Amino acid sequence: MRPSKRQPDELRPITLERGVSLHAEGSCLIRCGNTHVLCAASLEERVPPWMKGRGSGWVTAEYGMLPRSTGERMRREASTGKQGGRTLEIQRLIARSLRAVVDLKALGERQITVDCDVIQADGGTRTAAITGAWVALHDCISWMKARDMIGEGVIRDQVAAVSCGLYGGKAVLDLDYAEDSEADADANFVMTGTGGICEVQGTAETGPFSQAQFDELMVLARKGIGELVELQKLTVG
Repeated sequence: MRPSKRQPDELRPITLERGVSLHAEGSCLIRCGNTHVLCAASLEERVPPWMKGRGSGWVTAEYGMLPRSTGERMRREASTGKQGGRTLEIQRLIARSLRAVVDLKALGERQITVDCDVIQADGGTRTAAITGAWVALHDCISWMKARDMIGEGVIRDQVAAVSCGLYGGKAVLDLDYAEDSEADADANFVMTGTGGICEVQGTAETGPFSQAQFDELMVLARKGIGELVELQKLTVG
């Protein structure tokens, strides 16, 4: 039995709330059980210096956890003068996932930055951030289209993410912290709405896992991401 009493293939209760930031061109508050992430997309009429003159845009991301998003207060990374390795890795993952479904040429020489701030953490913060960030990005692109800044086709597909793992010897979908902290293996899957694979991050914790077990996790991930994609459609439709 899972600590949350969910079935092995059952997601946590998930909500996507749009337009939660007054000033951002696009925003979404995603709640995956007790994991809550605020995603805000900001448009800038510039690109990084190394991209100037290429006629192409850029999509990037930043990620952070608020001090009391976890059981004990964490120091703000700004107070240490640098971002930690985990933070850098996660924000690069979010950015890569979003760029996988964006036509950067169609965006023009503009940059969209999606800030993902974890308000409350209970496992799966990076996957929740990717799923919510797509909604924020979608609304930013819609904001631009409404002002005739771009045409159609900038966003080519949806993208969402979910975690899966081996807990108590069984493959389970969407790990919360209680499961993630005791899992024999865990993996994060990032996929598009049409089923394309953007990225898979998998780790064995207690011992190597088999191809058959990985295949079980992949099947669960496809089911979960399919449900997340449908929720995204309902949210922005």
